[in-house]
Formats: sequence, C-alpha cells, structure tokens
Amino acid sequence: MNKKIYYWSPFFSNIATTKAVINSVISLKKFSKEYDPVIIDVFGEWESEKDLLIKNEIKIIKLELDNFFKEKKIHGYFKSRYYQIKIFILAFLPLIRLIKKNRPDFLILHLVTSLPLLLNFLFNFKSKVILRISGLPKLNIVRNFFWKIVFKKINIVTTPTKATTIYLKKEFNLKNIHLLRDPILNVAEIKIKKYYKDNNSNKFIAIGRLTKQKNFLFLLRCFKIIINNNPKTYLTILGEGEDYDELKNFIETNNLNKNIFLEGFQKNIYNYLVSSNAFILSSLWEDPGFVLVEAAYSNTLIISSNCQNGPNEILENGKNGFLFENNKENSFLQKFKELNETSEKNINLMKLNAKKMSKKYSLYNHYKSLIKIIDYNQTLY
Repeated sequence: MNKKIYYWSPFFSNIATTKAVINSVISLKKFSKEYDPVIIDVFGEWESEKDLLIKNEIKIIKLELDNFFKEKKIHGYFKSRYYQIKIFILAFLPLIRLIKKNRPDFLILHLVTSLPLLLNFLFNFKSKVILRISGLPKLNIVRNFFWKIVFKKINIVTTPTKATTIYLKKEFNLKNIHLLRDPILNVAEIKIKKYYKDNNSNKFIAIGRLTKQKNFLFLLRCFKIIINNNPKTYLTILGEGEDYDELKNFIETNNLNKNIFLEGFQKNIYNYLVSSNAFILSSLWEDPGFVLVEAAYSNTLIISSNCQNGPNEILENGKNGFLFENNKENSFLQKFKELNETSEKNINLMKLNAKKMSKKYSLYNHYKSLIKIIDYNQTLY
C-alpha cells in the first residue's frame, strides 16, 4: 500500500507557493510509485487550479468549508489576516477529523501553518509533519515563541535557500532542517507553452504581486530617469495586487503611459521573458524568487536587487547576472548602465551560467531531494 502524503497550503491569491505545491505533487506522481500525494482543499481555493489539477490527475480532499468563504481570492494585509483567523476557527475540527480518519503518513505544511502545527502539538498525530518555510520569515515575538514550542513536535523543516537554512538552524537550534529547492521548472510543461521572441524594441520585464515586497514603485522611479534619457525604453510589469492604483497613478502623473505598462496576472510569462532585453527583480526580500529561476531558464538576462535571501544564491554574487544594492536608486542606475556597456560575449556567458543554476529547481531534482529527506528522517523515528 502506498504511503499517503497530504499537502496543506490554503492560499488567498495567485502566489508562487501554489505552483510549488502543484509541481511537488506532480514530481511525486511522475517519479515515484511508493507515495500517494493529495492536496487538502480548505475553502474551495483550489477550484481556480481545477484544469491543471484534472490534467495531472491530482487528488483533492475537501474540508467542505466553501459556504463560509464567499471570496476565494483576496488582497490586502488585514483581509488576509482575517481569513487566516477564520480558517483557524472553522477548520479546527474538520482537520482533526480528516487526519484521524485518513491517517496520512506525512503532512507537508506550506501556508497558514499555525492551525496544523498547533493541532499536531496538542494531539500527537501519527502523521510525520514536514513544515515548509516558503520564504524568509519575519520572526516577531509571537511567531518566535510559537515556533519554539511547536518545533519540538515537528519531524522535518525544509527551506528553499541555503541562507535561510543556516539562519533558522542557528535561531532555533534545529537538527532536522534541510535545504529543499522548490520545483519551479516543469520542463515538459514549459516546452508545450507557445511563445515567440520579439526583439524589435528596448523592452524590459518585471513580474510579481503588486505589493510592498516587490518594490515596484522604486522600479518606476528608476525607469522614469532612464526613459527621460532614452524615450525608446519600455517596461512591462505583470502581476496583480493592492499596489495597483498607486503604480497606475505614478505612471499617469508622470506621463509614462507610452513606456510603462501594467498588464495584470499572466499564466504564460514566457512570451514576455524571451522578448525582453532583461528581467528585473526589484524586491525588498525574496526566498528564492521563482521568476528569477524562470527567467534564467528562458535565457533572459537578469538584473536583481541583492536582497535576502535568494537572488545572490541564484546569481552567484553577480556571476549569473547583475546585482544592485537593495532599494538603492544610484546602484540600480549604475548596473543598468553597466548592462548597456557589457559585451555580448559576457552577457551570453551570464545567461549560460544562470541557466545551469536554474536546472537545480527542476521537478526531478526536487523529487530526489524530497525523497532523500523523507527516507533519511524515517530512519530516525
């Protein structure tokens, strides 16, 4: 009988973690006959991925809380916190019943993890718990206290970057923490996407949620200066989020409508990547930055902020792309100038190095690492 792995990852908007969960499940289904992966649907949030789930024959178990959540996609800090509290209260008993009835061998926890972590601490589930730290965590007093308690009952902790692994290992004196790179690249899926290359103009692309983290207003200020010096420079930003009105207002106020475009969330980003001179990541923090990996695999040059924790790891301190000081306008403009002065030979070498690095984030490499971590820890318990 196959071992059951249940994924817990309730989400409120289009985020990279959703893709990571789906690709992790696909990797297990594709490369293993020993494990049976299932996603827990808390309030109907996975309905938005229905076509992809059906296509890949991914199993879903519903907690049947759909009627309590009229909105499936939300934005904003306070609204998301309200939803998290609501999930904590309404899913408390249904999740206990589900785990006790179905007895999965492993629970992999991605988002809104406080509820399953607390239940595991209180009820000593037979399931082995794997906590996935999806990004660089902000350790406020409450989270720090809570984690120190519940970590005692967690079997495995995984993180997406070496830097975060080292940081958490030191902070909590963890012995069961492992680097597990996200399964960002589904190579078979990428190959069937239709995309074309357009080199007709001086285009640049930025992709991500329109939030404070992505720091797009900083990027617009920089491009205002660049466009003033070269009016035939263009920037497209893909994504949706609470900062949309602020960004749109900046573009209109500064008469940048003909040069800077907000094109919303796009499922197929490869048209944009391969048709751009460079992909720009302006984030205040990333861990590791999914689109960095996708851009690298697409042979698109990368300009990135040297923020914690992922970009430097992926770009290998500037070997695989241009790194500028986080949130520093002069540093960004200097790197942009360097890009225009760098030889085609050196640009192509950066692209090649980045593509080699990106392959560490394939489905198969994720699968190998995940199974190795599970098998190793099974010998400890």
